[in-house]
Amino acid sequence: MKQKTFIKTIADRVYTAIYNDLAPQATQSLLLSCDGTVVMVTVVLGKDGEKNPGYFNLTVEYQEKYYAAGKIVGVQYQRREGRPSQSAVLGSRIIDRTIRPLFNQRIMEPVQIIATVLSLGDADPIIVATNGVSLVLHTSSIPWRGPVGCVRVGGRKGEGSTLVNPYFKNELIDQNASNDVLVCGTGNSITMIESGCDEISESEMVILIDMAVKTCQEFVDWQNEIAKELAVVKKEFVFTEISNELKSFFHTEMDTFIQSELFGEDSKTRIGNIEKKWNELFSEFQSKNPELDAKQKSLSSEYLHHMIDEVLHTAAIEKKSRADGRKPDQIRGLYAQAGGISERLHGTGIFYRGETHVLSVVTLAGPDSNLLHEGMEVSGEQRFFHHYNFPPFSVGEAGRIGFTNRREIGHGALVEKALAPVIPKIEDFPYTMRVVSECVSSNGSTSQASICASTIAMMDAGIPIVRPVVGISMGLMMDVKSPDRYTVLTDIQGPEDHHGDMDFKLAGTVNGITAIQMDIKLDGVPIEIIRETITQARRAHTELLEVITKEIPAPRSELSEYAPRIELIMIDPEKIGMVIGSGGKTIQKMQRDTQTDISIEDSGQVIITGNPLGVATAKSQIEAMTKEWKVGEKTTGQIVKIIDETGAIVELAPGKTGMIHISEISKERVETVSTKLAVGQSVEVVVVSVDPERDRIGLSMKRLNDTSFEVGVRNQSEVGAVRADGSHDPIRREHSGPRLPYHKK
Repeated sequence: MKQKTFIKTIADRVYTAIYNDLAPQATQSLLLSCDGTVVMVTVVLGKDGEKNPGYFNLTVEYQEKYYAAGKIVGVQYQRREGRPSQSAVLGSRIIDRTIRPLFNQRIMEPVQIIATVLSLGDADPIIVATNGVSLVLHTSSIPWRGPVGCVRVGGRKGEGSTLVNPYFKNELIDQNASNDVLVCGTGNSITMIESGCDEISESEMVILIDMAVKTCQEFVDWQNEIAKELAVVKKEFVFTEISNELKSFFHTEMDTFIQSELFGEDSKTRIGNIEKKWNELFSEFQSKNPELDAKQKSLSSEYLHHMIDEVLHTAAIEKKSRADGRKPDQIRGLYAQAGGISERLHGTGIFYRGETHVLSVVTLAGPDSNLLHEGMEVSGEQRFFHHYNFPPFSVGEAGRIGFTNRREIGHGALVEKALAPVIPKIEDFPYTMRVVSECVSSNGSTSQASICASTIAMMDAGIPIVRPVVGISMGLMMDVKSPDRYTVLTDIQGPEDHHGDMDFKLAGTVNGITAIQMDIKLDGVPIEIIRETITQARRAHTELLEVITKEIPAPRSELSEYAPRIELIMIDPEKIGMVIGSGGKTIQKMQRDTQTDISIEDSGQVIITGNPLGVATAKSQIEAMTKEWKVGEKTTGQIVKIIDETGAIVELAPGKTGMIHISEISKERVETVSTKLAVGQSVEVVVVSVDPERDRIGLSMKRLNDTSFEVGVRNQSEVGAVRADGSHDPIRREHSGPRLPYHKK
């Protein structure tokens, strides 16, 4: 095997890049490893540009392989990787959002990047993969405006320290993590941010981002060194340009029309009017110029995009005005509503921001409904999760309804990340919480509207969240020729999202920031603009919080009558088996009889979920089963078995029984038990003996009213122990002390 190796230590981690002939038919490939994590990255430049779909055809796949973690998982009869896990989808999105703006979008040939995790060690595979993708592109023949570095910074609650590219297993990705900021870019510009934090301040966030970009530059320098040594030669693309005659014609006919049509209400209709006018003009020009190149049609559409860009940028930068007439920091009209959809729903929230409308619905359940994770990196349960849906009617289209796409998964995860810091602890609210956001109308940043609607829904459901969380999407209009000329926009809508230079989503509470997600269309954004954007977004948060808290100031004090009730009790861990019963029979019967779900932790914590009556009944039964019975206690039980010459077995609680010896039934002599008692009869008894070692309880009916008795029991040697089937154990004469016969399930 031919190979060339490059090694670099960055932030106390040793990275090794290996170029070999393992995947020789790819345009470029490499293995990048760090602390046991190995990722193979390949890039291929396709040859079928004639089949271009009309946009830059870039696909990115981040692949998790279970063998990388030494696992065999999957469906029993298949045992192979199926659909990508959520972490794999989010990994693909991180890489895609990082590199996409650095390509010439007019490249016709498809570009496919595949990052495959071959081995999962201590290093975060997303960091290794993203840096590997930048390196493989930078050392390939494909032109792009990289390289970039990818760095994660974070720390743990209460420790006050910040780690750069922490080990994902034990340093950051756990429930104690407070700050998790992933940044891609260079030493002086940022291309992508993805973060989740525990209400940190604006200044703290900027410090973390600044720390990350400085480390990003170390990755960039290393990649430049490798590319120089490999003497990479980039392919040159020749792009057809729109003719000067067509440009001049459009400017003459369209400049005034675009200016008059682009500014005002109902942006979608106005953009549609511009496109309609444009197509009519092109048809007119084509009829007068039959020799026109066929490619000029698509080029003219690109040029229209460019003209609208210029108009919107000029208005925002020079006049501080926007397409809908708002000021740069002005939010569209807001509306909040808690509840009101159906009393049967556990909690609902509606939030409007202009034409962006979101309905969020909360469902509460017991721990058996936790979301289970079984993946390459993480295995476990999740008690709070958020799902995001974006149906085609939300943008006025008749589209296909299929599987959840990457965008929906990514936006849902962002909302979940933003809300996670305010979710109550399990001991305070032991419910599984699912929140679903339905984006019913979209004109800019439905993900941030989903944060607001979900906050309302959770408070409407009575979930005692720590504080309300809100989100806002910020934009940027920058003069690329003079980068110091720019305007930051609050609450961007459709045209500003499509034609603007940045989509910066920021979520938080009154106390601090909980999540950030940033995408750009430029080669990078300096940290000074990031700082200004964060400050402006936090001012918008104040306005959003006022609207929400005016509608619902705090979580409701009571859950919906249709929501399940949950009780937590603790039992002796050694008695878990008794509650469960042989093969689970005891607990299954109890669940059927009480219509509840019962979950038992190894610690002895029992979680009972169901309707109020069922929960109370199950709780009473479990407490009776596991209680420490004391001599002299009175209770009522049901006779479940008669042993005529010996006594009666009484069920004190499901799975817990005691025995009334024949001599303890009545003060009068009883010859046959069945003459006094019957199976199914409810009897009141008093405990007269307890043997905790053998789990035996002796009961008496005749001593119920005897408050001063000293318990007397029959000598074990006289009758022996009674088995569950009513037969006797052999007489145990070695026991000198008295012992009452018992029944044990």
